[in-house]
Amino acid sequence: MAVAPVKAYLDLISQPCRALLIFLKHNQIPHTVQSVALRRGEQKSAEFTRLNPMQKVPVIEHKGFVLTESDAILKYLATVCNVPEHWYPREPMRRARVDEYTAWHHTNTRLHTHKVFLSEIIMSSMLGRPADPAELQKALEELEQTLQKLDEMFLKRQAFLCGDDISIADLLAVCEIMQPLGGGRDVLKNHPNLHSWRSRVQAVLGEPFNEAHSILYRLRDKTAAKR
Repeated sequence: MAVAPVKAYLDLISQPCRALLIFLKHNQIPHTVQSVALRRGEQKSAEFTRLNPMQKVPVIEHKGFVLTESDAILKYLATVCNVPEHWYPREPMRRARVDEYTAWHHTNTRLHTHKVFLSEIIMSSMLGRPADPAELQKALEELEQTLQKLDEMFLKRQAFLCGDDISIADLLAVCEIMQPLGGGRDVLKNHPNLHSWRSRVQAVLGEPFNEAHSILYRLRDKTAAKR
């Protein structure tokens, strides 16, 4: 049975939006993309606010069903679409490992990579305000602690965060970890285990990974040209 197309509302400067687009493209899920430019405040329009009163992306519409929050969206699509089971396993313990990471993700990987990006890119490059050295240093120290836990608690000695196959956990995590690259900062340069993990994730995801991150690569190059 053909899957009804998914309409995705996205801005690819947003890490969760990139994760969703990669998932849709890699798994060949029929979809259309409606751009919502955060920098122009389009998420605050009356039309978009009716979809998501929180005025955040991503959002999907699927057969009249509207869903917000990237974690919920990815798990929904993994459940209703014909995708390989490793993305969100049905076996309870394996699924719980994915849920364990995604529950931890929001106040750790996501929070701390965003703080670095906010300091180095949003405040500095986009608003013309130089990064506060003390705030940036604190953000980097917090991110370093998170990366150590990501390596020791989740990756350990396995190929991916939740086992031997890629899952939603890896997809969400890698898109966050890529975010500081917009400012030319590779946060994994001193983490060889995590660096190898990122390379494995990127190899599995292939061209959709690079397509979704092209906006970040352009931002990196623009930042470098200013220095």
